[in-house]
Amino acid sequence: MRFLKSFAALLLGVALSISTAQAADPENTLVMELPAGQVLIALRPDLAPNHVTRIKELTRQGFYDGLVFHRVIDGFMAQTGDPTGTGRGGSGQNITAEFTREPFKRGTLGMARSRDPNSADSQFFVVFERASHLDTKYTVWGEVVSGMQFVDRLKKAPRGRQSGTVDNPDAIVTMKVQADVK
Repeated sequence: MRFLKSFAALLLGVALSISTAQAADPENTLVMELPAGQVLIALRPDLAPNHVTRIKELTRQGFYDGLVFHRVIDGFMAQTGDPTGTGRGGSGQNITAEFTREPFKRGTLGMARSRDPNSADSQFFVVFERASHLDTKYTVWGEVVSGMQFVDRLKKAPRGRQSGTVDNPDAIVTMKVQADVK
């Protein structure tokens, strides 16, 4: 009897996994290849339609391929999206803020910006754990749904380095919209 209950629970888990995978929207899913493995990101056009549109445009142009995670702070976040690798560059097109009450929890993707709320461009970050101080102050545009363990493996800044800049940082190998992956 115990075996049958365990087997039924296993089948239910497999069925739920399959239905979740089938429910995913390939047009609103990013596939980010990191040196350690593949990360799937569910885009959130319901929260930030303009940011999602721009991220997909840049992704389809190959903009993010090869860009480094120039700022990675252990226990906080990993930031990328600057073609100069310094934290000062971008694509040259700002996006108006789309702030919501969506919380910054482990795996949430947000847009980096300066003090001007409408200064987001191409730089984004992934949070390693709950970061409530970011809530309602930065645009949430996606969420890691698979592969967060590979984000965890990104090279971090040395302890005590306030800027969070990384020596010899890891890079995005490629990033694609799942609908475009053949």
